[in-house]
Amino acid sequence: MFKTIIVGTDGSERAGGAVEEAAALAKATGAGVHVVRAVSGPGGDPEGEADQAAETLRGEGVPEVDTHVIQDDPSEALIKAAEQHGADLIVVGNKGMSGAQRFLLGSVPNDVGHHANCSVLIARTG
Repeated sequence: MFKTIIVGTDGSERAGGAVEEAAALAKATGAGVHVVRAVSGPGGDPEGEADQAAETLRGEGVPEVDTHVIQDDPSEALIKAAEQHGADLIVVGNKGMSGAQRFLLGSVPNDVGHHANCSVLIARTG
């Protein structure tokens, strides 16, 4: 069914829900998982956040896990990673920006769902 899954993380608890969904699907299908942490500005610990998500996946029994920290808009980073790695599924959480920020910048799940060249699972994360 799925051979390669992309999952986005920003280190938040909500993103952890998407990582857990990706882990369950990877275990069920034998897929490898690429964790993508997009960086669009200074601050945080993007490598540590990607590594933490990878450890969660490995702890859930997913043997093939890679991490990628990509300097780009989150939606673009996920879509580009999916294309680069030949992914057949992107998993994103349903919660993200809200209010004016969402109106001005858009929603990651919405953007990915409309522009990805593969299937997209929007996990209910909160």
